[in-house]
Amino acid sequence: MNIIFTGGGTGGHLVIALSLAQAARVRGHKVLFIGSTSGQDRQWFGNSTLFEETHFLETTGVVNKKGLGKIVALWKIFKAVLSSRDIIRTFGADAVVSVGGFSAAPAAIASLSLRVPLYIHEQNAVTGKLNSLLRPYSAGFYSSYVEGDAHCDYPVGDIYFQNGRTRYRVQTVIFLGGSQGAKFINDLALEIAPWLEEKRISIIHQCGAKEEERVRHAYHMLGIDAEVYGFTNRISELITRSDFAVSRSGASTLWELCAARVPAFYIPYPSAAADHQYHNARYVIDHNAGWCERQDEGLAEKLKAAIESDIQAKSEVLEKLIAPNGAIHIIEKIEEQI
Repeated sequence: MNIIFTGGGTGGHLVIALSLAQAARVRGHKVLFIGSTSGQDRQWFGNSTLFEETHFLETTGVVNKKGLGKIVALWKIFKAVLSSRDIIRTFGADAVVSVGGFSAAPAAIASLSLRVPLYIHEQNAVTGKLNSLLRPYSAGFYSSYVEGDAHCDYPVGDIYFQNGRTRYRVQTVIFLGGSQGAKFINDLALEIAPWLEEKRISIIHQCGAKEEERVRHAYHMLGIDAEVYGFTNRISELITRSDFAVSRSGASTLWELCAARVPAFYIPYPSAAADHQYHNARYVIDHNAGWCERQDEGLAEKLKAAIESDIQAKSEVLEKLIAPNGAIHIIEKIEEQI
């Protein structure tokens, strides 16, 4: 088959596109990517050898635009839809797979207009506006937060499953602020660090490049030998070495922690669209497999209590929430339909 993947804007969307496209290639399909000149699409796939072709169209998000800005954004999408129709025809696409984000709109709409089957992967517990709009017209919709035919295991790198293990007690805590860092989580880590030192619990801290100097200096002043990273591509290794995580609850990080069986204390990013990070974390909490608290003062004592609780039980539940080969299984479902 010839499969077009579309969507992106952020790394969370693009990592799904990468996983699904790799799975499709492994199964012998030809793959093409359509993204945007805005966002991170070109950074991820501009020089990729995975795809037969990559196309980056001039589009921007619509939701946050007002007045003339919204009209301009819609006009760009309209022109990109026409370009996408040409690409879909020329490639002879058998299916278009959208991973969401504003980058996905032109190719997704174009596929429907050409009656080429559209498949949607929703990475978050709250369905995005574009995915909500297109879902009734799609040939398949996949989410890790629902039951039934639409359920799929989140596409997570095999390394997390291979190194996954049940955690029995906390010897190392990892603080994850994401590539941009999270000042609130950084401050919470520094607040609780002396207590962790007393308990002889090691600290791994990914704090974001902008905060790295401040955080390193703070640990030095506390006399604590923490392992600090601004940004690192060794996250899978660091998670493997950890027994407990304090983290935002973006979808990729959440499911990577689940696959590795690392119990986590989630602090959702309060400005996330539709509060989706909170709802992502709630899925894990509703299965009694972690903790979730709103970003607010006074979390240190709750965090200490979580670290001293029975983490083995939660670690064992995490193993049941996700299985390997999520990307392969999604591609297999698409093959069955086509």
